[in-house]
Amino acid sequence: MSFADLGLSDELLRAVGDSGYDVPTPIQTQAIPSVLMGRDIVGIAQTGTGKTAAFVLPMIDILGQGRSRARMPRSLILEPTRELAAQVAENFDKYGKYHKLNMALLIGGVSMGDQLAALEKGVDVLIATPGRLMDLFGRGKIMLNGCSLLVIDEADRMLDMGFIPDIEEICTKLPKERQTLLFSATMPPPIKKLSDRFLSNPKQIEVARPAAANALIEQRLVEVVASKKRDVLKQLLRESEVRNAIIFSNRKTTVRELATSLKRSGFAVGQIHGDMDQSDRIKELDRFKADEISILVASDVAARGLDIKGVSHVFNFDVPWQPDDYTHRIGRTGRAGATGIAITLATPDDAEAIAGIEKLMGMKIARSFKAPVQAEHVPAEHVPAEHVAAEPESRPSRKPRGEAKAREERPARPSHTAKAEASAARRPAAPSREPVRSTERTALELRHAEDDDSGWNGPVPSFLETTIPS
Repeated sequence: MSFADLGLSDELLRAVGDSGYDVPTPIQTQAIPSVLMGRDIVGIAQTGTGKTAAFVLPMIDILGQGRSRARMPRSLILEPTRELAAQVAENFDKYGKYHKLNMALLIGGVSMGDQLAALEKGVDVLIATPGRLMDLFGRGKIMLNGCSLLVIDEADRMLDMGFIPDIEEICTKLPKERQTLLFSATMPPPIKKLSDRFLSNPKQIEVARPAAANALIEQRLVEVVASKKRDVLKQLLRESEVRNAIIFSNRKTTVRELATSLKRSGFAVGQIHGDMDQSDRIKELDRFKADEISILVASDVAARGLDIKGVSHVFNFDVPWQPDDYTHRIGRTGRAGATGIAITLATPDDAEAIAGIEKLMGMKIARSFKAPVQAEHVPAEHVPAEHVAAEPESRPSRKPRGEAKAREERPARPSHTAKAEASAARRPAAPSREPVRSTERTALELRHAEDDDSGWNGPVPSFLETTIPS
């Protein structure tokens, strides 16, 4: 089947052809004719299946008839993040270039004045994040009673981000007689409840099992101790033939700290997270797409919907809190028929989360290798020979100040011969006070042996003298 078989206009088919697409994806094949017929749709499809074009293309033809009025958008698309909203806007620009449609983008982090000016001119399609839309609606700057077509995209992500109450409020402001399209990668009960309440006899389309992993993505799990995660990640980045990579972390603070650490280690790295201004986030994405940087550290704000071609690797520096997010993260690689590699760093504390991911996907993630344990847990006989510093033939011992003072009060020291004889007499009864270097090493000395090539083996303060048994 071709796009020409879906009932799209000649102008739209021309724009699709200019973009290099000939054959629609399964979600596009099933959704586009029904949307053109005015049906409500519930589309269940994982990221990377082409669902954005599945609603953008028919919307362009539907909105081709009629005209817009100031502050009264004719259609509304709700997106959970700024990046997804901007990407949908790019799709309208690309596919709607032969149609005279006005579009406005309402997202946080950018000037509200430009957005208000666009609304005053009248818009055919309004693409918005719930927060900014509710803000402008509360200020009386926008009216929704003229909106005849609503798209709720990435609905399960909206649920994760706490936007469902806002969406319910927005739906009550729209005309009851409207067409509603809901797209989601999964269908948890709250999303099913939302669909039942606000959609009218929707056609349900499911093109892949929810949370199914892309077969073109090779998945690996690397078991690490928490304190070694950064070191193992840097080793993998250097040794895994990484052309470019997105590294995901659960927290914004970790994103900042990890990006700084990688930069200090010589990697060309950028970062995106929710605390950044929108202009800075777009700038970092553009740098990554243009190969000015090869590594992008990101929070889950970038996990869904971003279509960045040619990403060779995805790293989960943190195991995601929600099993669904795992599939969306690794879906940034292995796109458009290309292969990709997804590597997850997991600590023993992540066992339950990993089990949840594997249960959702119906498969086990291959364990690649186990990272080295921390040095202070390594028995001395397992320390490589080149890391063991040579023991000097003699070493002066340092005495506490109290002992030095007591020594000053002692009578005159005996002769060398008498001292030697006394020492020989005592030797069988008293063990040496010095640790046996061939079988015992202190944790601090092991760290010096690993970090310092000079072979320093000086004294260690008594409060740090933690001995590792052989």
